[in-house]
Amino acid sequence: MRKNEYGQSLGPAMPEFAPRPAPARQIIEGRYCRLEPVSLSKHGQDLYQAHFSIDDDRFWTYLLSEKPKDRDECMAYVESLTNTTDPTHYAVVDQKTGKALGSLSLMRIDQHNGVVEIGHVNFSPLLQKTTQATEALYLLLNYVFKDLGYRRCEWKCDNFNQPSKIAATRFGFSFEGVFRQAIITKGRSRDTAWFAIIDQDWPELAQNYERWLAPSNFDAAGAQKSKLNHKA
Repeated sequence: MRKNEYGQSLGPAMPEFAPRPAPARQIIEGRYCRLEPVSLSKHGQDLYQAHFSIDDDRFWTYLLSEKPKDRDECMAYVESLTNTTDPTHYAVVDQKTGKALGSLSLMRIDQHNGVVEIGHVNFSPLLQKTTQATEALYLLLNYVFKDLGYRRCEWKCDNFNQPSKIAATRFGFSFEGVFRQAIITKGRSRDTAWFAIIDQDWPELAQNYERWLAPSNFDAAGAQKSKLNHKA
């Protein structure tokens, strides 16, 4: 551990670190899905059909947005995803069907410190708990750490959002604590659970993802043979 002339402990020196590039609006290819910059003309109808594949709005409870009431509102929602660079939104497109089934983003982009958050994760019922959903996270994390060279990637959610907290852990994020009364959203106070992966975690996590995503890990019916386990 480094210490200064007063005997005080210091973090590792970073003399060669430089601000990291901003995420690009580019296609990120995978085996089961690909990530594409959200486009109203390309993805609007697909996302409308995917999000309205069930009649209720249970999957929007903990999102910052309400579920659109109809097709027009859904198109306006999709269009809003195309107009920002922070967040930078990506559609998750099934490689077999070519249809967008959900979206997620890179946000709170801190280039100077090499920190970014995966947020606005809005996976439709057609995408949740699928191989494509897992690969989408792998593709974005690999892009963050391997291609862009960020030091830290965060995941945050409503502390009552148990499925999101379980997903964060499954995807390899470490729980770091709860920020009480962090924000007010939809007229209610939210305690926010924080999770993160840092760059030194990623090589092992990447191997676990790649082992799980390998075609040999799935039987003829597409069921996984072994679980994604980052603690094995």
